[in-house]
Amino acid sequence: MKAKVQDSLLSEVKKKYDEGYSVQAVADYFGVSLNAMFYFFRKHNIERRRAEDSNRFLFERKPPSFQIKKKLSRKEKNLFLAGIMLYWAEGTTSEKSVGVDFANSDERMVVLFMNFLREVCQVDESRLRGHLYCHSNQDKDRLISFWSNKTGIPKKQFGKPYVKESKDGKRSTKMKNGMIHVRYSDKKLLIYIKKQIEEITKKINGSVPKRSNGAGCK
Repeated sequence: MKAKVQDSLLSEVKKKYDEGYSVQAVADYFGVSLNAMFYFFRKHNIERRRAEDSNRFLFERKPPSFQIKKKLSRKEKNLFLAGIMLYWAEGTTSEKSVGVDFANSDERMVVLFMNFLREVCQVDESRLRGHLYCHSNQDKDRLISFWSNKTGIPKKQFGKPYVKESKDGKRSTKMKNGMIHVRYSDKKLLIYIKKQIEEITKKINGSVPKRSNGAGCK
């Protein structure tokens, strides 16, 4: 009888651990100390996960901070497509990125992308951040106010601006309002956007007829 109980307990512990629970979480679940659970793991030769595997499990179990809207109006469908394509062109897609990072100096593009984040992705406003890039001969305080007004991101959620030294002292005519990075700290949203980029491009490229090489033509 005792052996059956031990086997049942071992099976339950392994199941919880395989589901991604940490050793501490498994110990808490069974109401024992961490040291007791470590002893149990050693006694039954349960192999511990590598740190990267533990981090992956934690990431997968963590709920997203946004909620993609499922039923979109015609206008929202256009906004969805525009937002995804804008990010493909002007966003950071590196695997090392910890979240969404969209940069532009065109206020129309920035406003459109903000609408995409809010209306389609329904993001958590507290995770939005603004970062200004400008030249030293520009008024950074005025520009932060400008972009805060355009994006709806409060000034307190703007990071320290990056100011580039202007060598000739002339004001930039290309980026009169500087450039803004809109960042959202949830990698799951970045993964979602990248997936949509792939799906959209596959649909479009799949619908393009192959060019004839002239073979078989008379």
